[in-house]
Amino acid sequence: MTKKLEELFNLPDSGVTPEETEQTIAENRDLIAEVNQAIDKIDAALPTVHDLDTGDSELDELAKLAQSKAEDLIDLGMNVEPRFSGVILQTAGTLLGHAITAKTAKLDKKLKMVQLQLAKAKHDHQVKKDAGKAQDDSPLDGEGIVLDRNDLLKQILANRQDK
Repeated sequence: MTKKLEELFNLPDSGVTPEETEQTIAENRDLIAEVNQAIDKIDAALPTVHDLDTGDSELDELAKLAQSKAEDLIDLGMNVEPRFSGVILQTAGTLLGHAITAKTAKLDKKLKMVQLQLAKAKHDHQVKKDAGKAQDDSPLDGEGIVLDRNDLLKQILANRQDK
């Protein structure tokens, strides 16, 4: 810490020399490198994890089951005496709520996976940028042409026929 910061925040003299600070930074770099290696090992192990998609199919099955049973209960509720139909229809509503919860959980899982992938990509990019390995951040030069819709469709169809 600098003398000005110590005076500004009214802190006691730290007594740390610049050499000690550089040594601490070097030690932390080694620790960070070890952590990065551990993260890489975890990343390498992740593709071997199985049954990630089974949760989606199970949630779909539960949602379909809840919907079908709710429909059955609604039909039953419409065919019984009004004094008994209230509880039956309330149960059907609860089942529909469970179906919605299952679908929501599935969507939340997918969104969380996308969020984690984006965070990892951002982190990887930042690490490359900090290490000086990132490509030049200057804008890319390109060429552009003005086409109307029909010309664009002709080019797409021509590319498809070539393949």
